[in-house]
Amino acid sequence: MNTTTNAQIAIVTGASRGIGAAVARRLAADGFAVVVNYAASSGEAEALVAELNAAGGRAIAVKADVSSAGDVRRMFEAAEQQLGKVDVLVNNAGVIKPTPLADTSDELYDRAFDTNVRGTFNTLREAARRMNDGGRIVNFSSTTLALNMPGYAIYNATKASVEAFTHVFAKELRGRNITVNAVAPGPVATSLFLDGKTNEQIQHFAKMPPLERLGQPDDIASVVAFLASSQAGWVNGQVLRANGGLA
Repeated sequence: MNTTTNAQIAIVTGASRGIGAAVARRLAADGFAVVVNYAASSGEAEALVAELNAAGGRAIAVKADVSSAGDVRRMFEAAEQQLGKVDVLVNNAGVIKPTPLADTSDELYDRAFDTNVRGTFNTLREAARRMNDGGRIVNFSSTTLALNMPGYAIYNATKASVEAFTHVFAKELRGRNITVNAVAPGPVATSLFLDGKTNEQIQHFAKMPPLERLGQPDDIASVVAFLASSQAGWVNGQVLRANGGLA
């Protein structure tokens, strides 16, 4: 692990568990100083930071609700004060509760759009003001957008917005050498995906990709690490479907 004080700085939202934690671990292993953002899981976030620092990295935990512009601003300020100016932003924070559109409450609709859309908007807007030139932004979409499965209308609408942000924002940052891309995972074996599903449902999803398995958090972290690296400097404004060939 790179322990130099001039390491690049990465913010990973929703990083206390699941894919976000795997991304934080991978970026730390690649030499980034990492801001582990969380909204509620302070114990898990602090444990992850302790793990990364014990391994020779530099990491801090920052509580911020990405749907709050003020929280996002304070998150960037904390990163700058404690680590340095941000080079990489990974917009992993998100919520999902599959529900038929006709049964979706106003509260569920608002929560989905506040976190998945407004949260991404808030971090992108702040990044435009504060990120180093030559940086990397990685948003999170989902393969559900390509599958059009019943129950996913609201979630898909939020991820369609994220993809629209990705394509347009990449062009709006012309001249700053900042790339903006998105990762669209298929089913990944995290609590977010597994909770509430029967074993039969889980097996059904596992058999859908030609590779006949669920994705693992490290599968997605590897894709994010590539997009955050210098090797992906010519990849911009793209959505990379990391789903084992599902769609």
